[in-house]
Amino acid sequence: MRQRNRGRVTLAAVAAMCAAALPGQAYAAGEAAAYTFDPGAKKVDGAEVSTEAPPLTPGSVYRSSIKRGEKLYYRLNLDADTNAYVSAVAVPGEGQVAYGDGITVSIRDSTDRQCSSESARFQSAEFARPIAGYAHRVVDPDSSSCQEAGTYNVLIERESKATSAPGEWDLELRYAAEPRAKPAGSMPTEAPENWPSQSPAPPTTEPRKRSGGTSYYDAAGLETGEWHDDIAPGRTRFYRVPVDWGQQVFVSADLGNSNASTEYIGNALAMSLDNPALGHVDSASPLSYSGKPTSVSLDPLPPVAYENRYDSTSRVGAMRFAGWYYLSVSLSPKVAEAYGDKAIPLSLKITVKGTAGKSPYGTDAGIFSVTQNDKDMARSGRSASEEARSTTMRTVGVAGISAGVVLVLGLGVWTLLARRRAAGVAAGGPTNGGGPTAMGGGAPYGGPPQGW
Repeated sequence: MRQRNRGRVTLAAVAAMCAAALPGQAYAAGEAAAYTFDPGAKKVDGAEVSTEAPPLTPGSVYRSSIKRGEKLYYRLNLDADTNAYVSAVAVPGEGQVAYGDGITVSIRDSTDRQCSSESARFQSAEFARPIAGYAHRVVDPDSSSCQEAGTYNVLIERESKATSAPGEWDLELRYAAEPRAKPAGSMPTEAPENWPSQSPAPPTTEPRKRSGGTSYYDAAGLETGEWHDDIAPGRTRFYRVPVDWGQQVFVSADLGNSNASTEYIGNALAMSLDNPALGHVDSASPLSYSGKPTSVSLDPLPPVAYENRYDSTSRVGAMRFAGWYYLSVSLSPKVAEAYGDKAIPLSLKITVKGTAGKSPYGTDAGIFSVTQNDKDMARSGRSASEEARSTTMRTVGVAGISAGVVLVLGLGVWTLLARRRAAGVAAGGPTNGGGPTAMGGGAPYGGPPQGW
């Protein structure tokens, strides 16, 4: 029975991997997902009391939730050398949000001194959509706080006006540890004072179609060029662009015309950019819409540089890593009241400018780098979820080939043994008590030996 069980285990493993490779497993068949959470996210409940905070581990993704007015703690165990970044994506349910609603993420030491904080809030574009922010603890020899090894707390606070929908907001948490930089003497310790701020000419390549994702997890890859998509009222489209050390990224969005109406909708389109650790970089001024073609752009951003972190301006400080930069574009549900539920054409113009420089890290940088595979994914449009499925299917293929080889070899051995047994019977040899069986009895010559 050992061989039979081994075969069943192999087939079960292959079936499990196939199931894992299928998208949308978290949702019922045919159900549209407003936000696709990372399927690898671990469920965790934040604590209202700091001493009961659940621990987070580097490189992990978590799923949690937060109520109106709630303050939740999560724990970090840090050494004296690690730069730690914890981001929170807040995903409101259906319903109204108001100006100033949002979350604040902070990291605090054991005495409740704040290491850093960032707020992600709804401003003039008052409609529900995913928003993200992060906090960090960085090692800084010139600082006297948050430098010791020990227990730190991540505190997430939600603020919602009385007029806002009272339901829980989902949270997607990520904890990333930044690699150590090269020796301090070889690294700049001051932010750049001057950098090129002139926007480049729009891409001249032929526009290509590229459908955005529903979350950071399945964001579609983009490279320099013009990309055509469409966006429905109440939806958010996610994209990601690899930006290497020394490179700048420029982004503009055009919303196409609609013949359904000419009604003016204020703050109809919101566009935001986040860095590889999902820290907020910048947002464009919300775009109004009246059925005519209209456009909005992000203000020029500095080239990616390690030393940007020393700048006091948050949008410059956020350009501190190489890696995937995430672009989200959201269309207000109010657009449907005047223009219907039909999606409106959306065009994105992306320019990544500059020659890639050397990494400031002495080791593999993980998400804080741009690899050749990242560039290939941007060119083809593959998302992280598609890459994961592709990797899984390659594993399934190898497992399938291995199982096939085992079966073929097994059948070959059975055939050889059966032939030898048949030859022995024909020559008048033993027959296991006279019965026409082979290899221990119980299996006729017409079938495989027992144990298969």
